[in-house]
Amino acid sequence: MTFRQHKRAYLLAITAALTGLAHQAAAQTAPDLDRLTATQAAADLCAGKVTSQALVEAALARAKARADLNAFVTLDEAGAKKAAAAFDASRKRKGACKPLGGVPIVIKDNIEVAGLPSTAGTPALKDFVPRKDAPVAEKLRAAGAIIIGKTNMHELAFGISGYNPSFKTGPEPGVRNAYDAGKIAGGSSSGTAAAIGARIVTAGLGTDTGGSVRIPCALNGCASLRPTVGRYPQGAIAPISHTRDTAGPMAATVADVALLDRAIASGGAVAPANLKQVRLGVVKSMLANLDGDTDAAFRSALDRLKAEGVTVVDVEMPKLGELNSQVGFPVALYEAYDDMVAYLKHTGTGISIDQLAKSIASPDVKGTYDGLVIPRKLPGPDNSVTDAKPAYEAAIKTARPALQALYRDTFASNRLDAIAFPTTPKVAIPANPDASSLANFTLFIQNTDPGSNAGVPGIQIPIALGAASKLPVGLELDGPAGSDRRLLAIGLAIEKVFGRLPPPGK
Repeated sequence: MTFRQHKRAYLLAITAALTGLAHQAAAQTAPDLDRLTATQAAADLCAGKVTSQALVEAALARAKARADLNAFVTLDEAGAKKAAAAFDASRKRKGACKPLGGVPIVIKDNIEVAGLPSTAGTPALKDFVPRKDAPVAEKLRAAGAIIIGKTNMHELAFGISGYNPSFKTGPEPGVRNAYDAGKIAGGSSSGTAAAIGARIVTAGLGTDTGGSVRIPCALNGCASLRPTVGRYPQGAIAPISHTRDTAGPMAATVADVALLDRAIASGGAVAPANLKQVRLGVVKSMLANLDGDTDAAFRSALDRLKAEGVTVVDVEMPKLGELNSQVGFPVALYEAYDDMVAYLKHTGTGISIDQLAKSIASPDVKGTYDGLVIPRKLPGPDNSVTDAKPAYEAAIKTARPALQALYRDTFASNRLDAIAFPTTPKVAIPANPDASSLANFTLFIQNTDPGSNAGVPGIQIPIALGAASKLPVGLELDGPAGSDRRLLAIGLAIEKVFGRLPPPGK
């Protein structure tokens, strides 16, 4: 072999080696979004195994590829990339890692984020751009999270379907289910759940008045926490009801939900509970109206939990439905007027509640505002309406305290850690205008609404894909007021039993 041939062989070998190293490095840094969790992403970022820029670019690319979901109102490509580059530059200087350092997340569009439109899913607020983060968003950003965009939602958070025609990136209206784009994503935190279920991001924020972080996560296969009312700061969030509203973390796993909860509410890490020391109650009325997939998945889940040592007991909650009906609509519909008036004043937009109502695009929300919220009315018998104030005052003074006492007594007398039930009675239904009907609304909040009105915490855990539908089914645990960390501990242990659902299309 001549010198020239030796030189050529040597250069080819060097080139091959460098190419192999480049491919190896690319393989190490290419994030597998289908399997990634927020907890793993944070650990990998801290260890330098992946860059924030790589994660953010992968998330943005998948968000664009899944435009059919209508999951986003605003995708902040430039801002997210800038924040990711800043994080990566800071990591080169080492130092302590932040809990969510460099992890891309999303925020529901009724929670204010500085510099991004905060529409609450309604046309009248499409040009409102706040100058400051809402406290809950500020806490996640302080923990190092990168906000890649604001997510679509049921208009003004007044519904469970997410079928909102106002903001559309795909060919059909309404936020679509991550597992089947022909089905609803649930609501009202629709886009956050769809983005997590579709493996665009691993975590995000929603809000919950009567089920709005739990219902969409049940339908899209993600985990979520409705915290005890007052656990999180509620400022700079477009409201329905100050009595019932709360922000809530939504994520790929319960461990990720716990990570976000720790960033917002502080406190140390939560360890999984010993399932042999867990006692759950089942209320018969919460097993009504179940479809076949949900019924089978829930009963199978209880059997598996019993096999792991969990004690499951049947319990009675007399007058649960009666008390809940005296609280739910009277509180939400009455407080919606004053709370929205105050919020609109806070925005500085000069928009009145009448102007807001005039431009509402969703027929169901328009009907609710025009017929009930604006005139301060409640539904009465035979399609009539009645004045809302007397029912509201009775709810606050009598019915809600009685509902809270019922929960306290049920937990105490049965020595329960939590009540267990299917989060929603059915898997996701077809996405069309009828998805937002009053009948579907009352059906899907059947199990999530009572705990919301009592102000207790509830955690949603994915447990299965339906045998026939292949759509996600969720299990919820409602615990005593203030038991958020205990619920998370139980959720962590249950998650180890069921594992994570397969990604869409797998």
